Amino acid sequence: MRAVCLTLPTNRECAATIAAIGAEAAYAARRFGVRVHLLILDSADPATYRRHAEAVAALPAVGSGAASGAASAVGSGAGSGAAFEVGEVVVHHLDEAAQRGFLRDVIERSGTAGPDGRPGDKLLDLMLPDAVSYGACTNRAFLLAGALGCASVHRRDSDSAYQLLDGEPVFPIEHELATLGLKAADAAAAVTEVTLDPVHADKPVALVGGSFVGELSVDIGEIRELDPDAYHQVVALWAPTGASERERRELVADSFTGGGTDPFRHDRAVLDLPDIWRIDMCNVALDHEVYDRVPLPPATATIGSDYFLLHLVRDATLPGVVHNRHIVNYYTPERRTGTGFTAYQLRYAKFLLSMLYLYPVYSEMEAAGGSLLDEANHIRADVIADSARRSAATDRAENHRRLDALDHCYRRLGGKYAEFADHLAPQRARLLDEAQADIEDFALLIDAWGPLMRASKATPADRLPR
Repeated sequence: MRAVCLTLPTNRECAATIAAIGAEAAYAARRFGVRVHLLILDSADPATYRRHAEAVAALPAVGSGAASGAASAVGSGAGSGAAFEVGEVVVHHLDEAAQRGFLRDVIERSGTAGPDGRPGDKLLDLMLPDAVSYGACTNRAFLLAGALGCASVHRRDSDSAYQLLDGEPVFPIEHELATLGLKAADAAAAVTEVTLDPVHADKPVALVGGSFVGELSVDIGEIRELDPDAYHQVVALWAPTGASERERRELVADSFTGGGTDPFRHDRAVLDLPDIWRIDMCNVALDHEVYDRVPLPPATATIGSDYFLLHLVRDATLPGVVHNRHIVNYYTPERRTGTGFTAYQLRYAKFLLSMLYLYPVYSEMEAAGGSLLDEANHIRADVIADSARRSAATDRAENHRRLDALDHCYRRLGGKYAEFADHLAPQRARLLDEAQADIEDFALLIDAWGPLMRASKATPADRLPR
């Protein structure tokens, strides 16, 4: 039986999301006859973890249609991690202690070592850092999916929900499991539109995704309301060095807006080289042939670090499906006040700085095109690692300019934004150093990724996290 991994990384309370994603897992098992490993990677505090554990235990049995069936315990579930089996859905709820134990085991068995010669210390930090990392949490899902024998990873986020049609949730996994991993020629029957060049027909569908409706994907909508011109300047800062004013305007118009505001009415799914501007990481599925070879950048406190593989799939000329089963995006209040506001705006600043090093890699990938693939249509990871290492030498002048412009815009906005500018100013040197270190760490992780993934896939059954 085909096994797939539906994953929910979280560091906040999201019991309602667990119930909703549990329903999507059950739908996938019934609809497609697959075994779904629902993987909840939980970095929340102990009290929140316990509430999540209660939500997991309350998931209904597959096929019951209501909460009449109870989940049965598979592991001991004592303290740090638990797995529950519900029909053909297995729910793995892992706190950071359970995740860390799994990672240590995989790193040790992989034979990789840090620069100081001690096995895995650096790699463990990159895979499970102390700070928030959107790339690292998804990389953990990739390795765990490999250990669980899954053919694909399907990611959702804790601050999102499903649209409804006639009172029933609209699950993106419908399109994901109908096409992902198939040769494009075979997947064509399951979509509503094919615009793919026939030259790619024998390549596998590597990516299936949709977008979102609701609030902006980056929580800067208040800036747009306060000062549209400042919003334009703040968003345009992530344009490539040397972009024209027209290119910046187009970037601002397209950025962070998702699938618009129209509610779901009927399916539309397009098979082509994927339009990654219409895909969000709360609504995406990747075939294992992609993430088996290249991880995501493990940058900490940086939004957008988890989008790298979307660029890679498109630039390597691998087919994808873009659909309109958009997720509903919303924001929890802590991002807009106090320390939560400061932390989120800092992640946005680091996102802007990260682009100095990512754009050269993107440009080289786009120029390489299909040569990023070997004869078996597998991504050549060494090419990506070499590109990342070269980009680390990029001159920092543009990042100094970005920080100057961001400071100017936030002081112009006043209030909490001016206070954030005061907070940001003394950290400039550290942030500039971190942005360069992040791309260097990415290259290091790519080098180690093959051995890590092989070790993960060889994990003995009695050493899988419970």
